[in-house]
Amino acid sequence: MKVGIMGGTFDPIHYGHLVTAEAARVELQLDEVVFVPTGDPPHKSYAVTEAKHRYLMTVLATLTNPYFSVSRVDMDREGKTYTIDTLRDLRISYGPEVEFYFITGADAILEILTWKNPEELLSACVFIAASRPGHSLERIQEVLGGLYTNNKDRIRLLQVPALAISSTDVRERVATRRPIRYLLPETVAYYIAKTGLYRDDWHTSGPVGHTTVEDPVTD
Repeated sequence: MKVGIMGGTFDPIHYGHLVTAEAARVELQLDEVVFVPTGDPPHKSYAVTEAKHRYLMTVLATLTNPYFSVSRVDMDREGKTYTIDTLRDLRISYGPEVEFYFITGADAILEILTWKNPEELLSACVFIAASRPGHSLERIQEVLGGLYTNNKDRIRLLQVPALAISSTDVRERVATRRPIRYLLPETVAYYIAKTGLYRDDWHTSGPVGHTTVEDPVTD
């Protein structure tokens, strides 16, 4: 069995995440892709949204794909969230025979040397570096040096459609009442509107129940 692991803050989850996960599933013939919202990420410089909201948005975004599932493994673990702990916990759940593929952006791969136990990470799973068409492994090879040379069969490049969507941009759009329609599933847009995420003044701006996807905050 081959299982993809899509880790991230998902604050919020958007179509870029979903397209990457589906591209990896098809290209690598994965049996399943597990989305793992982080609990307390150590490398984020901003205040991450409460885990329960990020988890529920991820569930809403993945409901219609039978090959996608969402795990609470990072959320339910106390302390900072490290990828190596995620992989250890999932290994216990899935057993020793399952082959793991950790799906992340090519830029994140360049930071792998700063992650906890990089050598163990590469022995625990194959890393899939998602990148826009036309990019190559040359930059990854240059930055990782010997770590890549010794593990080049454990790092693969996956080219996905050129989507420039980011969670940061979505949050900023909501905060400034600009449209987010077609950047993420409508179920997630509704959730953001209903809960008032990313807008400090939401609860003073009018009845939540009157909000529709045509409103600027949810477009």
